[in-house]
Amino acid sequence: MKREVESGSELELTRRELFVGAAASAAAGLPAVAAAQQSAVEQPAISKVSLVINGRAHSLSLDNRTTLLDALREHLHLTGSKKGCDQGQCGACTVIVNGRRVVSCLTLAVMHEGSQVTTIEGLGSPERLHPMQAAFIKHDGFQCGYCTPGQICSAVAVLDEIGRGVPSHVTADLTTQPLLKVDELRERMSGNICRCGAYSNIVDAITEVAGVRT
Repeated sequence: MKREVESGSELELTRRELFVGAAASAAAGLPAVAAAQQSAVEQPAISKVSLVINGRAHSLSLDNRTTLLDALREHLHLTGSKKGCDQGQCGACTVIVNGRRVVSCLTLAVMHEGSQVTTIEGLGSPERLHPMQAAFIKHDGFQCGYCTPGQICSAVAVLDEIGRGVPSHVTADLTTQPLLKVDELRERMSGNICRCGAYSNIVDAITEVAGVRT
């Protein structure tokens, strides 16, 4: 390639000069690209979400990527539901949505527009415990307590499932009611991990609330 100088003479461009010029041109465009990328990051998609949580209506403006768990903990300060694995494996974040238990770290808040959500705070209070909460205390159904909110919410939903005759993977006879054998309860509660190992006490608490001895 050639370039002209003021005298009108032509000089050969060296490869070094060519590469330096190309690099300078590319670098000049980087700030604009970076600014555009930063702008995209700073402007997430926001949606209005209406939820009825523990009997109270809430209207939230949330990033579409916000999980139900983060909406509860970070936006409504209902910190009873715990963030354990954040991958849906431990069950510590279990809540009840429209009567069914849900692992709240794996579902987006925007998916539950208008839903009825019950957290551990909505089941009872220190002054007026839910029967399942009282049974967990009586039978030492916890040690460190981190998984306990999810365990209790799941246990309450399990008894509702059994009352409706919903089978589990180990149900041998659908005509047997109630489905409250130990292997049934362990299977139904298997999505809730207790690293302290209080499983037998949890079963005792659930069966007491159900009014059945095993």
